[in-house]
This record gives sequence, structure tokens and C-alpha cells, in this order.
Amino acid sequence: MQDSRPLPSTIPDPIQAADNDSLPTQYAAIDLGSNSFHLIVARLVQDELQPIDRLGEKVQLAAGLDTHWQLDEAAQTRGMACLELFAQRIAGIPREQIRVVGTNTLRAAYNRMAFIEPAEALLNCPVEVISGREEARLIYQGVAHSQADDGDRRLVIDIGGGSTELIIGERFSPIERESLHMGCVSYTQRYFANGQLTHSNFNNAIHAAHVELLSIRKRYRKLGWCDALGASGTIKAVLRLCQFDPTGPQHLSLLHLNQLKQRLLEFGSVEAILFDALKPERARVLPGGLAILIAVFESLQIDTLGFSTGALREGLLYDLVGRRQHEDVRERTINALMQRYHIDTEQTAAVENTALVCLQQTPFSAAKYRNLISWAARLHEIGLSIAHSQFQKHGGYLIQHSDLMGFSQSEQLQLALLVRGHRRKLPLQELEQFRPMRRQILMALCMILRLAVLLNQSRLAEQVPELTLDYHEDHLHLIFTPGWLDEHPLTLTNLQREADYLGVVGYRLTFR
Repeated sequence: MQDSRPLPSTIPDPIQAADNDSLPTQYAAIDLGSNSFHLIVARLVQDELQPIDRLGEKVQLAAGLDTHWQLDEAAQTRGMACLELFAQRIAGIPREQIRVVGTNTLRAAYNRMAFIEPAEALLNCPVEVISGREEARLIYQGVAHSQADDGDRRLVIDIGGGSTELIIGERFSPIERESLHMGCVSYTQRYFANGQLTHSNFNNAIHAAHVELLSIRKRYRKLGWCDALGASGTIKAVLRLCQFDPTGPQHLSLLHLNQLKQRLLEFGSVEAILFDALKPERARVLPGGLAILIAVFESLQIDTLGFSTGALREGLLYDLVGRRQHEDVRERTINALMQRYHIDTEQTAAVENTALVCLQQTPFSAAKYRNLISWAARLHEIGLSIAHSQFQKHGGYLIQHSDLMGFSQSEQLQLALLVRGHRRKLPLQELEQFRPMRRQILMALCMILRLAVLLNQSRLAEQVPELTLDYHEDHLHLIFTPGWLDEHPLTLTNLQREADYLGVVGYRLTFR
């Protein structure tokens, strides 16, 4: 996709406030979905979020994903046109009070950066691609905050353009969360590709959805729930078409869904679908979404399904406010990992403290880098739960391939890289997947973590020295208390070995 806008030399720092701080109480969340892009702007009043603006466009990004998982130019152009509208609305809102996330299509597209980079330049915000299960968690947060806090267990269903999220939770905590590879856009394209609305096409789509649901059906049925709630556009559209009595209860049943399927069959083709209550863009992807919803009802044996106005974008807002009020779910995730893998908390706290002292003497002391190196310090020995030999590799693998609540895919990869690179050879191959500016930052953080681990090798707090660190792009110089290195020959030897490791990648480590 051709774009004349210049790209920034680095991704905007979400911690730095915007120059125009005229809207300090406003928060914004942008959901780059497979079917629609959505923006919500809310005001924080007495610790409550009050939505004041909503914008949405049917971009149908998933429709531009070809068989080679490449996002075509037409879909990218539609997406950028929508983001131009959003950019005007969020102007003036501090950048640290905005979150932008991409979901299934941007997870799947191999050329996602061709869209993400100009999007970041236009919005002046980083675009986070989140995992399916993280998307499910955020959807649940949005739904939970829009419902009565009665403590009953609930099932939440969200059918998007490329994926369907199903979550069971209580109050504000998800118990089970899954993201399945089926969505209203992808299923309409796949099972109604000939444009015909036939019993055969519907049955094929419903059967395929049943197959996807096999992996969770038994587990979800056993756990059970009191109420089932749907969220987002597909279920909202189905409810609107099935609710013949506006004064009646706002619930869907399997009977309603089968009646709607019969009405769709009467149109004969996807292009012929016409409802006064539905925009044409939504109508064209309704068959796939309805087939998925029918399969969910049948597979999970749902009696009735209500609707929630909260969804992913509302969940993003509450998660964002939580981070700023020191209720960051990522902290809970790190602490849970430390407990699960029996990590030595005293040692990791010592490494974390040394790393933060060193970090403060570099240009990378912003909060997001402090968080990243703190988390890496706390988890750097996680691989010991598998084996001591090459435990840094085991640790990096565990972090990269675990479901970490609250983390975007990029954050998780960066954290895995730091843990993988905290000792022995530097992970040059893993570093290559990041852009040059990000590689430079990660290399600096990796060196600081390695140094912190090295200086705490004795596991005795009294043997950790005070030092001054002089950081340059290709040179790290350490100044110890006079005579300290002479009294600690093991540390001196380890520093000399570390200088050799760094020398391989063109960095100089000197010390005195």
C-alpha cells in the first residue's frame, strides 16, 4: 500500500504525555477488529468511566487476507481511511491514555507491519497485536463492567470477523477463556463463497463450527454458568432481527436462530439479503456469524442468550485505567508465574534492584522500560524448573509460548528475549525480528540485565558493589569502588568473559 506519510524513526512512547494536555480526564481505546474498527472515548469521573463518544466503521480487514496470509492493499487502504477519522477525534488526548489493539486478522497477516507502521505514524500511538486469549480476557472485562456485580458465573460469547471468543467467569475474573478460529467474515467467505444461501452451505458452516468447538465443549459444559451473554456486532445484529416484540425480553433462543436462518434462505443469495434494521456491510457477513452462533448454542446447550453493551473496547478502557491506578494485571501474571515455577524471590528481587539502579543511569529510564526489565529480572530463573543446563533457553521458551494475561504479543516477545539473553551467548537471531530502533533498546536492556545477574551471582547482598555506569550506543563502561575488583576475582573473571560475549556483536564492555 502506497502511503506518503513519513514514518517515525521510533515507535511513540506511550508513557510520554502528549504535547496538548487539554483533555486530561479523557481515555480512548481503538479496536482494530477483523470486521470493524471501533473507537470509544470516555471520561473518568470519580473513578467511573463515562463513555462520551463512539465511532465505528465496517472495514472488513479479514476480507483482504489472501490464501498466503497477506493483507491486500484495498483492505489496508480501507483501514487507513478509517484511522484518519479516529486520529482527528483523539487529538489532544494524552498518548498514555490511549490504547490501540489489533486482533485476529493482524495476528494472522504475515505483512502486518505494512499496515501497523503507517497506522502508528498516523495515530502517534503504538499498535499492540494481542493474542486470542488476551482478547478474550479483555472482552470479559468489558462485559463484566457493564453487568450487575452479583457474583453469578456467566458465559460470554463474542463472534468477531475472524475469531470467536468464549469465556466463563465470575465477577471480574475469567475462569476459562478461549479464542477459536471462526468468524463471521471468514466463515461467510469460506462456506458461502458461491454467494448462494442454501441448506447445504449453512449445514457445512454449522458443522465446521461444531468441529472447532469440540476442544472446549466438555470442559465448558462441566464448569457451567448461570447466565449467557453475547457481545459485539454479530450477536447484536442477530438479536435485533430476532426481536419481533420490542417490549419483550431481550434474549435469543435456538428457535429464534433457526427462524432467522430460514428467513435468510428465502433471500437465496448473500448479496440479496436486505433488512431495514441492518446495514448492508453487516448483512453480507451475517450468514457466517449466524452459523457459528447456532453451533455454539447446540454444542454448549445454551437455553437463552442475553446481550451486553460492553465488549473489547470497554475492556481496554478499564484495563488502561487499572494500569494507571497501579492495578496492572501484568503484575498479577508475573507473580503467578513466580509462584507456579517456584522462583527464588529473594534472588530475583536483588537482581531487579541492581538492574533498576543501572537502568536509571541510561537513557532508557521511562516507565515502560523499567517494567520490562523488572519483569525480566523476576523471571530470569524460570527455566530452572525444567533443567539447569541452558536454563535461559528454557525460560525464554516458556515465556514466549505461555498465555500471559495483560501482555501484548510484542511485550511477550520482548520479555522472552530478555530472559533468553540474560546469560551466555546473546540471542542475535531473536533480536533480528525487531526493528532497528527497538533492537538497540532491547540490546541495552539485555546488557543491563546480564550485568545485574552477574553482580548478584554470589547471592549475598553484602557482595553487590556500588557502581557507576556510563552508557553509549556501542560502549558500556563500569566504574567500581577503587580496589573492589581486586578483592573479587570471580566477578573480574566473569566481567572479562562478558566483554568477550559482547565483543562478538560489536559492543565494548570496559571496567575499572
